[in-house]
Amino acid sequence: MNLEALLASGIDGLMLGFVYGIAAMGLTLIFGVMRVINLAHGPIIALGMFSVYLLTNQLGLNPYLAIPITVLLGLAFGMVMYFVAVNRVINEPELTTLLATFAVSLIIIGLGTVAFTTTPRALDVNLGALRSGQITVLGTKAVAVLIAILVAAGLYALLYRTRVGKSIRAVANNRSAAEIMGINTRGILAFSFGLGTALAATAGGLIATLFAFTILSGGTFELKSFVIVVLGGLGNPTGALVGGILLGLLEGVFTIFIPVGWVPVIEYVIFVLILLVRPNGLFGART
Repeated sequence: MNLEALLASGIDGLMLGFVYGIAAMGLTLIFGVMRVINLAHGPIIALGMFSVYLLTNQLGLNPYLAIPITVLLGLAFGMVMYFVAVNRVINEPELTTLLATFAVSLIIIGLGTVAFTTTPRALDVNLGALRSGQITVLGTKAVAVLIAILVAAGLYALLYRTRVGKSIRAVANNRSAAEIMGINTRGILAFSFGLGTALAATAGGLIATLFAFTILSGGTFELKSFVIVVLGGLGNPTGALVGGILLGLLEGVFTIFIPVGWVPVIEYVIFVLILLVRPNGLFGART
């Protein structure tokens, strides 16, 4: 091992961490607004992968032009999912909403397996690479980072610079008070859930430009999202983005010292340690 190899691996992991962060932002946004843990998060990431894949291969779109369409499809799917599976149990004990989203997860995986099988798919995306010694920056990863930054900036602008964002934050802080003030809380909850699923689908679309995938691939990224959410703080989108970047960086560095197969084990150890030592996360949970 030398410093240049460590730097190369760290940069590669850091860039991937931006995509992890976008996925985790979707999970933590839903929890922050309505205290619902979305167990369909992983399958929705997989749907984002297949959305970009099908739009590219069936309609001939450029993969990066397919991503905005995937965002809108993810938003629509999330809002429908909210009204069908979550709205009726939103005020029930948390286990009920957990089971509702888990049921949706099983449905997506079941139907997806029938429709797509578990044969790996891949997009043929080649944007070249920038090389300097042992450091290689793939063009696809650089574009993924750029899109992730734009998405994160767009989410921040929506939450803090628009009337809808103000309503989302009001509902997250006190749903009853927001209702008294005339805010359509049901609509805001549905939109927030859709926004969270749109972020998950966006992450899936970006991942599809980087790696091969199946309908089951979302499970890996769902587990990473839970680690990141705990690392960054429950309900804290900014913490989720930073947590994703940190996790990606750690992954890149770990692969220099240990076999790749051990990396998830280390991540889950970190997950448990954060829960024990700092349960509100490194950047504080939103309550």
